[in-house]
Amino acid sequence: MGHDFPGDSTIWDDASALDKAHVFHSWSAQGKVHPFEIVSGHGSTLVDGQGREYLDFTSQLVNVNIGYQHPRVIEGIVEQARLMCTLGPGYANLARGRAASLVAKRAPEGFSKVFFTNAGADANENAIRAARQFTGRDKIISSYRSYHGNTGAAIAATGDWRRKPNDYSRGHVHVMTPYLYRSPFFAESEDEECARALEHFEQVLRFEGPDTVAAVLLESIPGTAGVMVPPDGYFEGVREITRKYGILMITDEVMAGFGRTGEWFALDAFDYEPDLITFAKGCNSGYVPAGGVIFSDEVAHAFDERVFPGGLTYSGHPLAMASIVAAQEAMEEEGIVANARRVGEKVIGPGLEDLKLRHRHIGDVRGKGVMWAVEMVSSRDDKHMLDAATMAAIHTKAKESGLLVDVHDNRIHVVPPCVITDDEAKAGIAILDEVLTATGC
Repeated sequence: MGHDFPGDSTIWDDASALDKAHVFHSWSAQGKVHPFEIVSGHGSTLVDGQGREYLDFTSQLVNVNIGYQHPRVIEGIVEQARLMCTLGPGYANLARGRAASLVAKRAPEGFSKVFFTNAGADANENAIRAARQFTGRDKIISSYRSYHGNTGAAIAATGDWRRKPNDYSRGHVHVMTPYLYRSPFFAESEDEECARALEHFEQVLRFEGPDTVAAVLLESIPGTAGVMVPPDGYFEGVREITRKYGILMITDEVMAGFGRTGEWFALDAFDYEPDLITFAKGCNSGYVPAGGVIFSDEVAHAFDERVFPGGLTYSGHPLAMASIVAAQEAMEEEGIVANARRVGEKVIGPGLEDLKLRHRHIGDVRGKGVMWAVEMVSSRDDKHMLDAATMAAIHTKAKESGLLVDVHDNRIHVVPPCVITDDEAKAGIAILDEVLTATGC
């Protein structure tokens, strides 16, 4: 059974027309989607259907850490495809074992095993499942300012608007986490924000009943929600509280991991160790869908004689595993994580702070490595969010000028690939400077 699409013969070579006719897009009103065609890329640059190049300050969905068309990763996938394209998760496979070893190598001491998933959402889903099974408790505490993915429990753990039409999973509680620029705790310093956020967290925990809470799930640095770098002492405080009540701690490194913040894992900049670490995106820069959960040995050993009630047909898919191995090896040998740290400290951070000095509608600049947010306000005094029309104009004008940026609410996210050069970063910031001037900011 099937049917013909008579018009397809006339649009078969038109990517945009085919997309409009047949592709159903995520997070969109379908009638308002107008995608433009990208046909290739290299390093930090994308090329459209007309051959025009764009400097990419988005890394797509903040996942192309190693840049576009890295030859080592392409060759790794090709070699594995020639050997064995697919294999179920119940078999041993050299690429899978090597990928698990290289991923676990980046976790703190005492993390040895990796459960592979297809993306970050099902990584968080399975971390939540493991925490509930391990503790025998149900509730998961997460932040209102968060995004953890679009599967049942992951979207319920999310704090932003996407949770509301999908709020079907049970046992989720949300708290406010540190965000000094718009402090929910009326704090005037990072130390106050940290102390009050920790007090709030423990109060919520007590009212919910610690014996009902399986885990706290927090992004090491919230990405989509606004790139809020936590104050010193916050994660250490959360870890202390969770240990006091026998609660597990899940750190979501899906966006922040594998070089994005200038660290292999963003948690490396903070003095604590969680029980479970979720990852995806930067582990292989999305060349093949992949993600996973890194288990602490204590949690992993709880399932030595007990069945873990979770699994995926494509868990540890050989092509994805080969891309992880190649990406991890290339990132280490080429110093890509160090490059992200240096470019962030020496070029992007100072460049964005300079824009703030000269553009009155920039209220705040924050970030690490190649993970930054520029918060736009109508006035620095009242901190009201800059209007949606102006934000849309910034996005459009940047694209017209050859720069791709992400706009979230009143924020411009500056998240280029970790391989971006100093000159490229400077060029992108210069374009952004011109765009802000042109849009009256």
